[in-house]
Amino acid sequence: MDNKFTVIIVEDAKLELKGTEEIFRTDIPDADIIGVASNEKELDTLLKERVPDLLLLDLGLGGSTTVGVDICKRVKGEYPAMKVLVFTGELLNEKLWVDVLDAGADGITLKTGELLTKNEIYAVMSGKKNVFNQPILEKIVERFRENVMRDAEHRKSIVAYEIDRYDECFLRHLALGYTKDMIASLKTMPFGVKSLEKRQADLISRLFPESEQRGINVTRLVVRAIELHIIDVENLEADE
Repeated sequence: MDNKFTVIIVEDAKLELKGTEEIFRTDIPDADIIGVASNEKELDTLLKERVPDLLLLDLGLGGSTTVGVDICKRVKGEYPAMKVLVFTGELLNEKLWVDVLDAGADGITLKTGELLTKNEIYAVMSGKKNVFNQPILEKIVERFRENVMRDAEHRKSIVAYEIDRYDECFLRHLALGYTKDMIASLKTMPFGVKSLEKRQADLISRLFPESEQRGINVTRLVVRAIELHIIDVENLEADE
């Protein structure tokens, strides 16, 4: 990108701010830093004077890990043309990353590894969305791989143990603590309690070796279904 662009940095750690300003000075000469703020009030004062092309926003301000999300949502609503790139030390709070992307952030860079580079800055300024630096990309790929492998194991078990949608629904609701009477009342489950008891016995015969089938209760059946990836404990939702 050849044109100059303006930047406001929101950062409350003086040492980190100094490092960030140095990155801009040495690696991103097209950027003109027109202001720095350490909190939301200071940012609002700067925005009243001049709206930058790019807001580099730290998520954790004044001891809060969520104030940056609220700031992002508000300023993107008020200044939709302004780019917002989050630069954060929140390395483990992945839910916070999702929240700030939902709030309208154009990208996230983590304060680890290679830190902030001109690549992320210019990518955001060129109009790209979901811009991430290498550390967060590695985490995204890791999570993607986990999800793909979990889905693959799930499909494998569905075929191997001949699980139909009623089996899955039955096991999922047992995992959620539903009784057989409650499951029989679901719109997605057209079976009575006695039929569900037979289905439970049939599932036990399919999921356990013959030598282990005696004395299997609902809890052990559910645990076995989770172990075999037939149901996903992280994605248990009830039907109507």
